[in-house]
This record gives sequence, structure tokens and C-alpha cells, in this order.
Amino acid sequence: MPRSTPPDFFVRRPRQVEKRLAYLCLGSNLGDRAGTMAKAVGLIARTGLKIVGRSSLYETPPWGPVAQGPYLNMVVAVETELSARELLNMLLGVEHAFGRDRTREVRFGPRTIDIDILLYGDDVVAEPDLEIPHPRMMERAFALIPLAELAPDLVVQGVPVREALERLDRSGIEKVDPQPAEG
Repeated sequence: MPRSTPPDFFVRRPRQVEKRLAYLCLGSNLGDRAGTMAKAVGLIARTGLKIVGRSSLYETPPWGPVAQGPYLNMVVAVETELSARELLNMLLGVEHAFGRDRTREVRFGPRTIDIDILLYGDDVVAEPDLEIPHPRMMERAFALIPLAELAPDLVVQGVPVREALERLDRSGIEKVDPQPAEG
């Protein structure tokens, strides 16, 4: 005869889930760049992440050794209950939805969409395929300009973002209007 209450190991207990504020850098330099960015932000929102801020779009020169066209970049602030690893996996899925296959592309080459986790709360993650804060963000004006727009007083590992940005070459980076609609 079945017991009226389930055994202890079947009882679901609520778990404490800590919300984190994460900053994501999006970039695109193929196809309808602004449309892709808007659709990517919309898809990110539909995955359950709460969009709490979005920078303007910035047209930026390509970064790296591969000849290619200019990028559009932006930073999105999201509130999430996902772990950093879960967030990365979800963002890789968003990239995949736009046809990106990181295993088949040229490093620093052109891409329809690129989404990097810049920051995940104050956490530091050092894994072979996931480093947070993003290991090169403080060297890249295309990431820091939109990040500083969203969070002008942000400090990353003791360095104010605005101070790091002052040391970088910002030439060729232009704010794009209008702000893309969410897709």
C-alpha cells in the first residue's frame, strides 16, 4: 500500500538562486548588422534573461589580423539566475540560431553575430573555455565604450572602466542612431 507522503528523497526543496547582473557584448559585421543585433537581443530576452539595460549601437573598425568590414557593437545588461556556464551555453545557442559555428570559423574573422560575456556579477571564472571578466575587454574600446555608456562608474578588478577607456585608441568608433528595435 502506498504511503501518504513521498519518501524524503522525492521531496522537492526550494533552492536559493542568486540573481547576477551580467554584461554581454554583441558584435556583427555580416549581413543586416543592425537587424541581427536587434533579433539577437530579442532572442536573449525570450530565453528568460531579463534585459535591464542596452547601450547604443556603435560602428567600430574590425579588430584582429583578418581583413573584413566594420562591426556594429553594443553591450546589454541582463539579470540572470543562470550560472556563468549555463549563461555561456545559452548564448552559444543564440549564436547558433544565427548560423554561427565557432568550430568552423577563422579566429577574429567576420561573423554574423558574436556574443561575449564581459562580466558576471563580481565573479571571477578561470576555465579553459570561459574566462570572466573577459580577458581582453579592458584592451578593447569597442567593448568599453558601450559598457561605460551603460555603467559609467563600473570598476573591474580595481580599475574604473572609464579610466581604462581613456588609455585606449577610440578612433573610428562612431555611435549609430537610431537605437535598434527589439526583434
